[in-house]
Amino acid sequence: MSTPSKPSGAVRAGGPSVRIGALVPLTRPGWAEAGAHLLAGLELAVRDVNDAGGIGGTPLDLVVRDTAADPRRAEAAVDDLAALGVAALAGEYHSVVARAAAARAAALGLPFLCSSAVLDALTDRPAEGVARIAPAQSHGWRIYGDFLLGAGHRHIAVAADASVYWAAGTGILRERLAPHGGTVTALDMPALGPSGVCDALAGHRATALLVLTGYPEPAVPLVRAVRRDPRLAGLLVGAPAGQPEFAGWAASLGADGAGVPFLRYLPEHPGPLGVRVGAALRERLAEEPSFVAFEGYDTVTVLAGALRAHGTDRAAIAASWGRAGAEGTRGPVRFSRTPGSGVWQWAWAPVQVADRDPADPARFRVLRTG
Repeated sequence: MSTPSKPSGAVRAGGPSVRIGALVPLTRPGWAEAGAHLLAGLELAVRDVNDAGGIGGTPLDLVVRDTAADPRRAEAAVDDLAALGVAALAGEYHSVVARAAAARAAALGLPFLCSSAVLDALTDRPAEGVARIAPAQSHGWRIYGDFLLGAGHRHIAVAADASVYWAAGTGILRERLAPHGGTVTALDMPALGPSGVCDALAGHRATALLVLTGYPEPAVPLVRAVRRDPRLAGLLVGAPAGQPEFAGWAASLGADGAGVPFLRYLPEHPGPLGVRVGAALRERLAEEPSFVAFEGYDTVTVLAGALRAHGTDRAAIAASWGRAGAEGTRGPVRFSRTPGSGVWQWAWAPVQVADRDPADPARFRVLRTG
């Protein structure tokens, strides 16, 4: 589907538009709630760009494709959008899907600014035309590991699904904790199920369990089972991938979902742009915007600058990431090459470890920043 923004009086109406392709998970098995926030940020930024005159007076148009967390579907969407003549690609939330999209975009010479996927190895080899707004997984998860150590947790269990993303996260945490005498024990979530995980934890010395699983299933029943098992009283439950930030988590788990530390990529004190965009996103979403919505907004803001500088010349946009940038909702966005990543990376978006306050699950507490 295409979601053109309504041109303002400063934009030439009725003529051709400059088009950006957007990859977003909007249906299951994708995380549709995160996809809705990502799309809200992308769409709001397109509206703001057009209200400010578009791209040299030409309206900016967002052409959206639902990836549904399917790498093959994402590849087909990249082909489709390239054939439609989009100048660049934006978006995607799921890391494995973003990897497939990035590889296909690189093969086609189509610039891709990834909004939210964090897997360090977003491409198998250096890709000049691929850049990323979201911080690499190793950056955020190391900060999460430091939070665990600072809170006195040396022995961690992870209930993990089979995924390159979850396996990478487990490895990052193990590497961070090991020099401090820490251990990370992986529990096979698909084999054990919620009750089996509880049984395994009851005889284990772990003081924290990290939920590295799909959401809402099996994450929600796992958290509920752990919270209600008297053998596990006092066990910290964490979800570094950020699930507790979303309203669906609170609606599903209520008080059981509070006090679950997670990662999010927001400043503790937003500037004027962040405050203005946050208010507009809140109105658009009818709920508190997540960091994913701000990632979407910043993505289009950066792309608009590249389009103003280079028009729809894909090769020029792809070659410009080292010079590209913009004032984003969470600080100035600039790109560089970082070790272990083959893409241009904003190093770094602000990082928080936060949770929902057990005394008021609608309120967030910031537990650590990085």
